[in-house]
Amino acid sequence: MSQPLAIILAITAAYLLGSIPSAYLVGRLRKGVDIRTVGSRNMGAMNSFYNIGFFYGVIVLVMDIGKGYAAVAVGQWLGQQANLSWWMYLAMACGFIAVLGHNLPVWLKFKGGKGGATAIGAALFFIPWGWVVGLTIFAILLIITRVPTISYGLAMTSFPLVSWLIYHNGRFVIYTALIVLVPLFSYIPRLLEMRRKGGSWRHVFRRKSIKDRF
Repeated sequence: MSQPLAIILAITAAYLLGSIPSAYLVGRLRKGVDIRTVGSRNMGAMNSFYNIGFFYGVIVLVMDIGKGYAAVAVGQWLGQQANLSWWMYLAMACGFIAVLGHNLPVWLKFKGGKGGATAIGAALFFIPWGWVVGLTIFAILLIITRVPTISYGLAMTSFPLVSWLIYHNGRFVIYTALIVLVPLFSYIPRLLEMRRKGGSWRHVFRRKSIKDRF
């Protein structure tokens, strides 16, 4: 396989994988609703948990994480098949492209989600220990705050530390830091909306139960 062809295929596959509208498809098939018109209007796993159901939210979460992971895996495989000396950077780029695909899916007029779960999948391809550390932090924060989205968002910030302390890899530190910043920044408008509806930042970061939402 020629190197230009491998690069084109990797980029195309990453975008198409990322653009699979998991939450939209599950919402339509399960309840006949457009997930982008209910709840927080975000096409992601958390909105699916609240408005479609826990089981279906898990399905969306697994699919979205899988999209990021698969995009990186395909990029790595194609890069190695084409004997690219920089195949790892191609694989990393595919992770970002998958997040872009999730946020701007061609199938839904480029109106997607925020890319959090897809970014997690792309990052965890390189740092498997991130699963253990991230889930532990998520569980602790969820018990304290009872806010799933903020809990997993903060858990994602552990990935650069895992890359540094466990893998001792500067490239992984930079990559995981950059890729988790994409969904974190895109979530700022939602935080402001929650602050406005809740009346204070205390209500944003601390709730009475997981079911509470505004």
